[in-house]
Amino acid sequence: MNKLSIKERAKVVGCLIEGCSIRSTVRMTGVAKKTVSRILVEVGQACLKYQDEVMRGLSCRVLQVDEVWSFVGCKELVATDEQKEKGFGDAWVWVAIDADTKLVPAWYLGKRDANDAYVFIFDLKKRLANRVQLTSDGHQAYLQAVDMAFDGQIDYAMLVKLYGGIPMRNETRYSPPHCIGAQKRRMFGQPDAALVSTSFIERQNLTLRMSNRRFTRLTNAFSKKLENHKYSLALHFMNYNFCRIHQTLRCTPAMQAGITDHVWGLEEIVNLPK
Repeated sequence: MNKLSIKERAKVVGCLIEGCSIRSTVRMTGVAKKTVSRILVEVGQACLKYQDEVMRGLSCRVLQVDEVWSFVGCKELVATDEQKEKGFGDAWVWVAIDADTKLVPAWYLGKRDANDAYVFIFDLKKRLANRVQLTSDGHQAYLQAVDMAFDGQIDYAMLVKLYGGIPMRNETRYSPPHCIGAQKRRMFGQPDAALVSTSFIERQNLTLRMSNRRFTRLTNAFSKKLENHKYSLALHFMNYNFCRIHQTLRCTPAMQAGITDHVWGLEEIVNLPK
């Protein structure tokens, strides 16, 4: 069996990172569909392992967290019990971002409930080397999770957005209600009100939706397997943290955070140990 070169594998990974579907990647690279899927899994696993290892002892100062909705196979409302056992249904991505370095130090794929909130926040806590200020939206699952994980050793605030009435006339059910304001609520510690914001994490959510084909709304590009969904996320955040130069930083988030000293190339990602 012929084995793809590093350059050919990097080309496949580049297509997937840029938001191409598996079939369009096949058309552009000439690589078989099964091979493209296998590369996604293998490189995704390596990216997942590497980021878990290096995202430790981080000296973050101000963090923001949020959740991004997606689904696997079908939406939660129409998924059968048998399908849910296979991972079908809503899949929420919990994401944290460092407001200073724009690094994504932690993310977690699960449900939007109290249990997964704790798993995500506790994992984030283990990666930090010092006390931080944290901002989340008004999702109540964060309250107990932050309290249990940090045991009060944190400056935590919620930014609760206030919305108007239900969309009317030409607005569809996909249009969010009109935001009419936001309230900053101190929850633990002494958070600096000037730093209470979710702007950076919301922009990161947009970057995820724009870059990862599996998050494109109203298409058939959604993930068909939960594992592939997870590996595509690992690949996305690896590229974001280590390869993609941030416009305002003029370097990658990982360089700004002191995790690496250079801009990674795709071939370097492909060469990560399994």
